[in-house]
Amino acid sequence: MSKKDPVSFEKLFFSKTYDFLETFLPKQAARSRHTVKQYRTGLSRFYDYISDVRKMSPLSFTFAQCTYQLLLEYRQYMESTLCHSGSTINCRLAAIRSYLEYVSDGDASIIPIYLTAERIPSAPVPRVQRPVIETSDLAVFLDSPAHTFKGNRDRFILILLYDTAVRVEELVNIRLGDITLGNAAPSILIHGKGRKERCIIPSEKASEHLKAYISAYHQEPFDPERPLIYTVIHGETHPMSIRNVERILNKYGKTTKLTNPDLPDSIYPHMMRRTRACGLYQDGVAMEQVAALLGHSNIETTRTHYARPSKEQMQESMKKGMDKEPEKKEWVGNTDEIKRKFGLL
Repeated sequence: MSKKDPVSFEKLFFSKTYDFLETFLPKQAARSRHTVKQYRTGLSRFYDYISDVRKMSPLSFTFAQCTYQLLLEYRQYMESTLCHSGSTINCRLAAIRSYLEYVSDGDASIIPIYLTAERIPSAPVPRVQRPVIETSDLAVFLDSPAHTFKGNRDRFILILLYDTAVRVEELVNIRLGDITLGNAAPSILIHGKGRKERCIIPSEKASEHLKAYISAYHQEPFDPERPLIYTVIHGETHPMSIRNVERILNKYGKTTKLTNPDLPDSIYPHMMRRTRACGLYQDGVAMEQVAALLGHSNIETTRTHYARPSKEQMQESMKKGMDKEPEKKEWVGNTDEIKRKFGLL
């Protein structure tokens, strides 16, 4: 393109990324900070690919130049050169697709480009069965902290994470104002992903731990904004960091593994959520109730990730219908009979 025909700013591919990341996603679409961060990283990596690998200036790279072939080559580059995993590749492509969908809503000329991006095949992602804590190890792990002031706090964190199956981000965001004690069973208002709220009623034992913890750790005048689980730094109260919760779980995981070698090598917050959800499913709790506890709006998400039958359930299922199988081994050593049954004679 000649200098006499400069590209208008609106035609540049990255002309709407600021609005997409700073206004649309967090304020209009109510997407979480984690999602915004993922999309920002995805679009930033695509920017690097355009400028550093393709040697094209982002100040001249237009939407029209974002072709099927270019995106296909970008996918191949992530797979072959960067050696990204399938899930990482799909996250990067998802950021581009979502951005193009946003732009196309305001500019119909971008719709064909968005549909082109939709046709890029996703990378295969192997299904890996994530570990859970077996029942025989769980009780030991939950009771592993010492019976001291700090140990009781750590035990409460382990129990609440498991019992409520909350995400670690949701755990550290619980405020005293989110908890209703009263005379009935206590309830906790959870502020979930995508600004979705749900109410969780802890089990009877977890409720006892909750009341005892509040009595011991919140003796000051009631402040609804005070974090339930906190740390004090230089005399100021702050919500406990996610990293500190992860450190606590890892610490007691190592302690428990000394006596329970079958415990997974590394214990992390989401494993507690998975263990609880799988346990409820195996105990016969309806999938809809498990999804509600986890805060899933799509029950298929729950079914895909947490509907894992126990070994006992699998063994029981395999027993069904066994009495229907014939005792006579009619095919063994009879080649003609085998061919006849297959229609070859």
